[in-house]
Amino acid sequence: MAYTISTALAVYFVIWWITLFLTLPFGVRSQHEDGEGIDGTDPGAPVIARMGRKLLWTTIISAVLFGIGMVCYRMDYFNIERLSKLMGIPI
Repeated sequence: MAYTISTALAVYFVIWWITLFLTLPFGVRSQHEDGEGIDGTDPGAPVIARMGRKLLWTTIISAVLFGIGMVCYRMDYFNIERLSKLMGIPI
């Protein structure tokens, strides 16, 4: 099975979203931890989310993971015979 552009974009899209959810909690300080609470807001709300930095790191990390996956796919590490043998499923 050969990758098409749409398949590669779909795989990258899924990796990107998973990576985003993994990077969201890093570096976030809540109002309660920082001691700066605004009346009427939740104490667990972030003071500064720094979403631009998180989106940049998400893009970089997901590109590296996608690249590793593509190299493994091109080197035939991700073929159906090898994966089925690894999982113990007869073909």
